[in-house]
Amino acid sequence: MSCGDIRDLSLADQGKRRTEWAFQSMPVLQSIRKQFIKTQPLAGIRIAACLPVTPETANLMITLRDGGAAASLCAPDARSTEDEVAATLVRDYHIPVFAIRDAPSEIAAAHVQSALDSQPHITMDTGMELLNTVHTRRPELLDNIAGGVEETATGAVRLRAMARQGTLRYPVMAINDSSTKRLYDNRLGTGQSVIDAILRSVNILLAGCHFVVAGFGWCGRGIAWRARGMGAAVIVTEVDPIRAIEAAMDGFRVMSMAEAAAIGEVFVTATGGRSVITRDHVERMKNGAVLCNAGNPGMEIDLDALSKLVSAQRPVRDHAEEYALRDGRRVYVLGGGRPINFLAAEGHPATVMDVNFANQALAVEHLVKHTETLESRVYPVPAELDRRVARIKLESMGVKIDRLTLEQEQYLANSPDGT
Repeated sequence: MSCGDIRDLSLADQGKRRTEWAFQSMPVLQSIRKQFIKTQPLAGIRIAACLPVTPETANLMITLRDGGAAASLCAPDARSTEDEVAATLVRDYHIPVFAIRDAPSEIAAAHVQSALDSQPHITMDTGMELLNTVHTRRPELLDNIAGGVEETATGAVRLRAMARQGTLRYPVMAINDSSTKRLYDNRLGTGQSVIDAILRSVNILLAGCHFVVAGFGWCGRGIAWRARGMGAAVIVTEVDPIRAIEAAMDGFRVMSMAEAAAIGEVFVTATGGRSVITRDHVERMKNGAVLCNAGNPGMEIDLDALSKLVSAQRPVRDHAEEYALRDGRRVYVLGGGRPINFLAAEGHPATVMDVNFANQALAVEHLVKHTETLESRVYPVPAELDRRVARIKLESMGVKIDRLTLEQEQYLANSPDGT
């Protein structure tokens, strides 16, 4: 198999330094790598991964390799590759990488095909790119694939729909169903990185700002809490009454987007849906409103409808586009409506991705061990794996917790006393 297609091998020294720096903040993955080196649970397994090419991803790929796997990597979109990291994976770790930052769409599509040319036993996705390609364009690979891993909540929703329709052809582990992933990646990581990205993009003062968060799932919660921590007056919009009442009980103002549109100064969508901010909403917004997305790539803000309202459009800062409306108002869209935390900031810190990728590594091991018994449907990360990740993380933090005694376990399992 090819060693890959990357921009420049001479960038490898910088990439190696960044990869090693990230690994220092990934104690859970360090522990799993040590175990994988000893036990070789992935010996003879070919893995194709379509994940952002970052230092944290590099450490996941090295862990899989050290567990015996033959792994290859491509990127889910043209902006999610750090060329220096791709270079070190190829030069220093001999892992094939097919990814070039800002590559044209036809080259990016060819990279996905190249990763699949390894004829993988396992696919690893953040957005179903590999799985979808296998099912629609490379069905000859299906008989060889034992299972897959999907990182995103949106991807898991689509996969469950495929399973219901009977079109999903192999089992997939939904990483986003993991409690540790939701806490670290969605709530803590997204909350911090979205605020970071907004400040880098437009450098505004959040204190006193009316800050609208669409969606109060795990990501929305994290964004709302971090914005409030910066002094913003946070408004939450929701379609789910349970999440809406949770937001209200947490002290946030809750209202419809139609109401919030006239009040908000910064808008962040984090629903996983589409057309969350529409033309009607933009027509109500204040001059200078800032719009960005932290959810479904390119779909949550209806840019097609927005373009019909404008008289002119121009970039005003890195990752910030000004839309001059015909009535004289201006609104600003960050990152072209794509997830702003990965475009304008550096995504999640290594500490966050440590927990996420630990779940992924253990999920791959689980798929390999249980190939014969898993059906073609979507599975959550097993609770025992989730707890294992949490325990390793606590140990790395020097935190000790209690354990149930045998008497307590028996009482909880067979209590005759009721409540």
